[in-house]
Amino acid sequence: MTLSVLICDDSALARKQVKKSFPENWNVDVRLASNGLEAINMMREKIADVLFLDLTMPELDGISVLELLKLKKLANYVIVISADIQPEMQKRVTELGALAFIQKPVNSEKLSQILEEYGLL
Repeated sequence: MTLSVLICDDSALARKQVKKSFPENWNVDVRLASNGLEAINMMREKIADVLFLDLTMPELDGISVLELLKLKKLANYVIVISADIQPEMQKRVTELGALAFIQKPVNSEKLSQILEEYGLL
């Protein structure tokens, strides 16, 4: 089964790095969003099963995206990827429904472990 994945980050380089960190055997259809507003619009259209979400972005930040996703019940699985590794932020994103918090740059082994843990791999 192919999963649809959305990578949302304002940095094209970061989006590319996240995609490169995916396991080789992971059967996914990848879409990209450069800000939170794009991601919300795509999630409304049921574009993705899994959302990889940055926190610091223009137009709509990651926290606002998580709040809207929770309010509208739009996301199945959200994994936050951010350089902001403060424990308070990690707790906040988890409270808003994120499955996991991964520090940038993405560690492929940690990502695979999370995907396996949630039955996504």
